[in-house]
Formats: sequence, C-alpha cells, structure tokens
Amino acid sequence: MGDLVDAGEGTVTIWMPVEPAANELLTRSPLALLVAMLLDQQVPLERAFSAPLDLVRRLGHEPTAAELAEFDPDALASIFSERPALHRYPKAMAARVQDLARLIMEQYDGDAARVWETAGSGEELLKRVAALPGFGAQKAQIFVALLGKQLGVRPAGWREAAGTFGGEGTRFSVADITDSESLGEVRSHKQAMKAAAKAKATAS
Repeated sequence: MGDLVDAGEGTVTIWMPVEPAANELLTRSPLALLVAMLLDQQVPLERAFSAPLDLVRRLGHEPTAAELAEFDPDALASIFSERPALHRYPKAMAARVQDLARLIMEQYDGDAARVWETAGSGEELLKRVAALPGFGAQKAQIFVALLGKQLGVRPAGWREAAGTFGGEGTRFSVADITDSESLGEVRSHKQAMKAAAKAKATAS
C-alpha cells in the first residue's frame, strides 16, 4: 500500500472520521484508498476507511498489490476476521480485496495509481473504476468524484463522468467529506434520501 499519491498544489488530503494515521495512509496510498472504498458497503464508513490501516497493523507492514494477490486466501480471511473484524462479512470481503489486487497486478502492473494516472478522460476513468471488483455503477461515480475533489485527479470530463456526485458544492457522498461539518451534511442528505425512499415504498 506504499504507492504515493501526488495530491497536487491547491488540493486537499483525504479526511474521514478516522484517526490521523488512517487518513494519512488513505491520502498517500492508492491501494489503501481503493481497498477502503471497496469495503465501504454495509458497514459504517468509519469501519471501512479504518480497515486499510488495521490491515497494515495486523500484517506488520504495508502490503503491496502483489502480496495481497498471492496471499493464502484462508490466511487472509482469518486476518480479516480477527476481532474487531475488518468488515461485517470479513471472509467475502477478504476474497474481494484479493480479486482487486489480482486485477491491479494483471492490468496495471501492480501499481494501483495507474487506474487513474493513465486515464485519458473522465469517461475512461469511470469505465476503469467500474470494472474493479466490488465497484458498482454508483460507487464508481462516487470514487471518480472523490479523486477529482479530494486528490486533484481531473481528466477532461471527470465531473460529467461522476454524474450528480461530481457537482461542485454538493454534499451527497464520501467524495464531499472534508471535515466534521461536511460529514454531518452528507449524513443528513443520506438520511433524507432513505426517508424519501421509505415513504415512496409505503405509498405504493
């Protein structure tokens, strides 16, 4: 997870409601950031975005994509399952992280940053991210938005590729979280969306 991200002048670093060391890892390690985003489903975001650092601590070092790709699946599942588990479904997510690492090895020479550094357009970037294990259509758009808003990864058309999540000043997703205030706004938006969906389901 040691590949570096060049945040660039005028951009901000990753800020999530996790300890500073976890945010530092997410900011500088493309692999860690991809793993966190992959795990950000069916668990609190604090758990998902802390998991890469927890994995580093359990292993005793930062794993590379090559190491994760070649890791014994049962051993990796056991590491994910240690209490507190790195995810609600530790065995399934350990396998998915391994699938991610293998794809990075096969298609990006083991360098997670190449997923976005070599993308020629926002459309291409979105296509690449959507092809990653565990990244559905919406998550892919959110990740493109996060890259653009937080780390200055802005190929032509990135906002359009990110859809509603790419809009300036929005508070829709993790791509918009930069401090405790924006975190509260994003959570309020999600709660409102859930309430609206529930009301619609009840009405129908």
